Amino acid sequence: MALRRKRQSWVPRGKPLRLDAGAKSASPKRPAFLARPAGAPVYHGFPLIEETRTEGWCFGAITDFLSPDSELGCTYGDGYVEAPDGTRAGLVWEVGQGEIQQILPPEPGRWGVYAVWFSQPVRSVDDLLSNFRGILPALMETYSLAKREEGGARSKPPGRA
Repeated sequence: MALRRKRQSWVPRGKPLRLDAGAKSASPKRPAFLARPAGAPVYHGFPLIEETRTEGWCFGAITDFLSPDSELGCTYGDGYVEAPDGTRAGLVWEVGQGEIQQILPPEPGRWGVYAVWFSQPVRSVDDLLSNFRGILPALMETYSLAKREEGGARSKPPGRA
């Protein structure tokens, strides 16, 4: 006699995306983040949260950072940062403590993807601003290192390490 395994329902654990309703798509059948127009920056289709703009730096949201169903607030998510020169890097964030860590190295159009830690859950845009300003010095340093390495890679003669 074969045992029947009870079918378990799978519930995806994810966060809703925060889309930029004004972003233009290169395809009428796809959202802007999936059909980025020629020349559009990486993370096109996801909004910059202008309230976080600090010294020319701005946080961009990929996943929604406001959890109306949770009193605890948002404790993790995906986003990006835009530097004053308009270049961008991806951010995977969570509440906790730690040093910034590279997930993906810089590549054309993006100066990397990094894990960062916020000091508190996000319940409001003010919380997001406070958290962003808390990690901004590390992001500035990481950006400077990435740009220096990019410049060094360009100045090396072909065939040299």
